[in-house]
Amino acid sequence: MEPDENELPDRVDGFELPSDDDGSSNGPVEAVANAAQDAVQDIGAFIRSQRVAAEVSLRQLAERAGVSNPYLSQIERGLRKPSADVLAQIAKGLRLSAEVLYVRAGILEERPASPVRDALLADGSISERQKQMLLEIYESFRRENADVEE
Repeated sequence: MEPDENELPDRVDGFELPSDDDGSSNGPVEAVANAAQDAVQDIGAFIRSQRVAAEVSLRQLAERAGVSNPYLSQIERGLRKPSADVLAQIAKGLRLSAEVLYVRAGILEERPASPVRDALLADGSISERQKQMLLEIYESFRRENADVEE
């Protein structure tokens, strides 16, 4: 019997595709969509845990971040994916570095730990923009010096 052209194969180039418990195939597109949804839920859960740890109510954080209470609730529940700007506003409301939320949301790659970076990110007396500028300058000096040493 010939396969129906609407059916997805169980194997592609010798690799078995993942399947649900009921044996139905998950296509690659569905797998990517599931991974994206997991990332959205992960950033939402992380924001919620940081808010609870800071003992800030949902309403208070929404006000500090300049977003609506329902929108923030949807982010925390993984129903909405916040933009980089909204993440920066939430980070400011939680008194966190925006970089922490960007890494958690998959916008930035995690960088190796550095005492200088950690000190800059922890400094509450300078703005997020100033922190990012100082980090960029610091990284450019490190790259320049690494090139000279080689």
